[in-house]
Amino acid sequence: MASLLKRSYGIRVSVTTKPTPKTKSFICQSSSCASKSPNDTITWSKYLEIRRGKRRWETILSIPSSILGLVGGAAYFGSQEIDMTKPIMGIDPMIFYSVCTVACTGLGYLLGPTFGAACWRMTHRRTLPLIEAKDREFHRHIVKNRVDPRAQGTNNPVPDYHGEKIGSLHQYRQWLRDQAKFRQKAQFPEE
Repeated sequence: MASLLKRSYGIRVSVTTKPTPKTKSFICQSSSCASKSPNDTITWSKYLEIRRGKRRWETILSIPSSILGLVGGAAYFGSQEIDMTKPIMGIDPMIFYSVCTVACTGLGYLLGPTFGAACWRMTHRRTLPLIEAKDREFHRHIVKNRVDPRAQGTNNPVPDYHGEKIGSLHQYRQWLRDQAKFRQKAQFPEE
């Protein structure tokens, strides 16, 4: 049967009678299934591009989560029985429920980046260990090169202390220049 398939259709078939304990029950020969070696790494420009994409996911998912919070708050507080003669915490019930609905919208906006990060992590599972290793290395670079915030003042604020706005190598170099400028201003204040 196997030789017939090979001759007729050019299909290569291997038949085994019993799987040995050392063999797996599936065979994956495509390059996407191949396991990555521990020496694989991501370039800095690719890492910063991925990081910028992750931040974009977090920002974009804030919008639907805000809308969901608004709809949920409006549905819940809109269905409550309101007695206009009894104030709630000294406030008119209509105003109180409106403020609570707006608070639900704000809560949805604050939870959006969390949902965005979770969705992003689910879509990037294959490269997640590499990205996390590069995250740790990036954080070490940031901690090593950032300035002491105790020298901050109204005329000399700390520039992006955590490096959150870095999305490219150019922005990283600019961040380093800003840190050096802050350090110089802190050591030699202008009078």
